[in-house]
Amino acid sequence: MTSSATKKNDIELVVLDMAGTTVADGGLVEQAFDAAARHLGVEPGTPDHAEKLAHVRATMGESKISVFRQLFGAEEAARRANAVFEKAYGELVDGGLVAPVPGAREAVEALQAAGLTVVLSTGFARVTQDAILAALGWQDLVPLTLCPADAGGRGRPYPDLVLAALLRTGATDAVQRVAVAGDTSYDMLSGRRAGASVVAGVLTGAHDKDQLTAAGATHVLGSVAELPTLLGVTSDGRPA
Repeated sequence: MTSSATKKNDIELVVLDMAGTTVADGGLVEQAFDAAARHLGVEPGTPDHAEKLAHVRATMGESKISVFRQLFGAEEAARRANAVFEKAYGELVDGGLVAPVPGAREAVEALQAAGLTVVLSTGFARVTQDAILAALGWQDLVPLTLCPADAGGRGRPYPDLVLAALLRTGATDAVQRVAVAGDTSYDMLSGRRAGASVVAGVLTGAHDKDQLTAAGATHVLGSVAELPTLLGVTSDGRPA
């Protein structure tokens, strides 16, 4: 699917999700959730655990503290669960269990070589985001990385992270010149609510084509490696 809205010269800012989109984590979210759930007395194999895990899967992409508020209600319990989750996820990251999605770094570099500004965003807390960036050696890959705290505390499906990227970078003067890519329905909702003209779902993460399309994806790609071509950019950063 292509249109004038997807030409290289039209898009000036690209906001990319991390886990599941540019970063392959092999289901670490569910492993870290198990640690958090057990900490609050929810044992694997129980109906309560199954129900909560289903909610985690359905809300992939949302701010993790928001998910735990939905699951456990009381703020104190949600914060305890979130702290255990972040610690467990960070330890898994430190153990070398994350890797770039094939072609992700090359895609980011091609987009930037073509003059587009690229921002990496996440629903994780800053400490976890920084751990992932360090594990991949991506600390200097892009000029800006964002977590929900950087956008006033609200993550996806709100538009705040995308709009914060626009405001913080000043990369464009129009939301229509923004492209968003992510692997979850919440990524799609966030991009559409922000007014981005390109909201691309990728099939390397949590949700399938039907879920991404139902949430408003303008395009569905096999992976983020295909995004430069969609935006009219070749692998070396030249116009396609």
